[in-house]
Amino acid sequence: MPGVSLLFAAGSRPTVADLQRLADTTGHFSISLDPSAGNTEGQGWLELLITGLTFDLKGLLPSEGARIPKFEHAYGVPPSVDRNAAEAVELVPGPHLAGGATMFPVVRSLALLAARLSGLDGVSGVVWHAAGACSAPDIFQRGVVAWVEGGPFPGLGLTSLETDANGGLRSRGLALLTGQELALSADMCADRARAAKIALRLINWVVEHGRIDAQLAFSGPGGEALVLEAVENSTIVRVVQGSR
Repeated sequence: MPGVSLLFAAGSRPTVADLQRLADTTGHFSISLDPSAGNTEGQGWLELLITGLTFDLKGLLPSEGARIPKFEHAYGVPPSVDRNAAEAVELVPGPHLAGGATMFPVVRSLALLAARLSGLDGVSGVVWHAAGACSAPDIFQRGVVAWVEGGPFPGLGLTSLETDANGGLRSRGLALLTGQELALSADMCADRARAAKIALRLINWVVEHGRIDAQLAFSGPGGEALVLEAVENSTIVRVVQGSR
C-alpha cells in the first residue's frame, strides 16, 4: 500500500480544525468524511477528497500520532529535524481504492494531496514511503505540483538512488509507478554525479512513457549512448553504456 507521512515536532500535529481551515483557505482539497463530527473526543482521522479520489489521513490530534516511517534519504531537510523526537500523520489511499492503490492516477493524486498538506503549519518533513525519502516540505510541494502540471518528475523525493552491492546505482520507489526499478551498471558509476544525472533523466522518461519490456537505445544528458534492457522477469531495467 503506498503511503506518505508528514513529520511534526512533538505536540504540534494538526487537528481536524487545522485541516478544515487549510481546505477552506486553499480549495485544493475537501474533507469528505469527518468521523469525529459530534464526538468531542475526536477519532484522529479524516477522509480527504482530491481529483475525485479519497484518502485517509491518520494521526491527528488529540489522538495518538501515526508511526514514524523509516527513511534513509533526506532532501533539503535541516539537521534540526530529529526523527526520534518527531511525530507523524500518515496519508494512505482510502479502503475503496485498495484494489487499485498502486494505479498511476491514485499514486499521483496521493503525491499531490501530500504536497497540498505540506502547507500545514509546522510540517518539518514529508516522507514518501516507497522511496525511503524525507523531503523538506517546500521542496516536496514545488516538485510534485510542477510535475502534476506538466513539468519533470521529482526523481529525488518520489524515488531515491542507492548504491548496490556491486557499486552500481539503483532506483528505489520507481516500481510503485512503473512496476520496475532502474539499475545502472558499476562501470557507469565511477563519476557518481554523472551517474545520478543519467538515472534521474531515465526515471523521468520512464515515468512519462511507461515500463520497458524490450531493449531500447537512449541518449543520456551528455549525448552518451545508453542501452536499456528489462531483466529479472522485467522487474529491473538494466542500463549499460552503448556504442555509437
